[in-house]
Amino acid sequence: MLLEDLQVILKVAEFRSITAAAASLDMRTATASAALKRAEKSLGMDLFVRTTRHLRLSSAGEKYIPLCEQALQMLDQAKQNMKGELDIIDGDMRIALSSDLGRNMVASWLDEFMDTYPAISLRANISDHNIDFYRDSVDLALRYGSPNSANIYGFKICNVPRLLCATQDYLDKNGTPQHPQDLASHNGLFYQLQDITHDVWDFSQQKATFKIKMRGNRVSNDGDLVRRWCVAGKGLAVKSALDMSNDLLSGKVVNLLPDFTPTATELWLIFPNRQSITPAARLLRDMLKEKSTHILKQLVEKGIVNKSILN
Repeated sequence: MLLEDLQVILKVAEFRSITAAAASLDMRTATASAALKRAEKSLGMDLFVRTTRHLRLSSAGEKYIPLCEQALQMLDQAKQNMKGELDIIDGDMRIALSSDLGRNMVASWLDEFMDTYPAISLRANISDHNIDFYRDSVDLALRYGSPNSANIYGFKICNVPRLLCATQDYLDKNGTPQHPQDLASHNGLFYQLQDITHDVWDFSQQKATFKIKMRGNRVSNDGDLVRRWCVAGKGLAVKSALDMSNDLLSGKVVNLLPDFTPTATELWLIFPNRQSITPAARLLRDMLKEKSTHILKQLVEKGIVNKSILN
């Protein structure tokens, strides 16, 4: 039995399908099937009960799979520890990125990272949907918002203010709002996630809060498209300061109602388990912190965001 056979076993147990396991591992189904048969022959027992339509763990498999998983994690951790001591930075980096931040900012940062560490290979998953580490076959994800599960590990990269943005051309044609209550007469550009349209915008000023139900003629589940609509002068958008940073610094859009702040967020680099936090991932974390902090400092120097965001 080969070490790679154990990896196939774990993927088959995860997906309950040899075909899906093979796809996840980028191998032919016949190869995965042969690996499973080889492992079961070596163990002298069936790990799975096969029917015409389903695959499930046998009683032996239920006992063996957790121990197999622990063993592979220990071997991988030992390998990573040795590489860390030898300053070897290599391996596959399967990362999930949000559409706007990923395409327009982080992609170039990753190019720079890979130029510095040429033994790294990259697989980027660009999407705004919620990440399922196992379904999406990724090892780490750069996402807005702190992890909402105790089983997820992560590093906070930075605080990120949200801003209400529009072009000066749009404002010249439609007027400049002075208070959140003025927004009801403006065209909102909305982000949609899991069939929920974010058309209620929250603002705060000291202890006062304002919840505004917006109207608008454009909705998208792609944050990058919402930004593009805003830059094209189609309406108002509430967006991450990082997403809009290039447009704000170049003057393509302006920050509206600076005294009334939308709810802020945080940028996190998250992992499904500790074993995924490799030396390369830690170096990436440090680079992401450096790059994002530099941008936020530029926004502070221009008076676009408050310097308290850097604390």
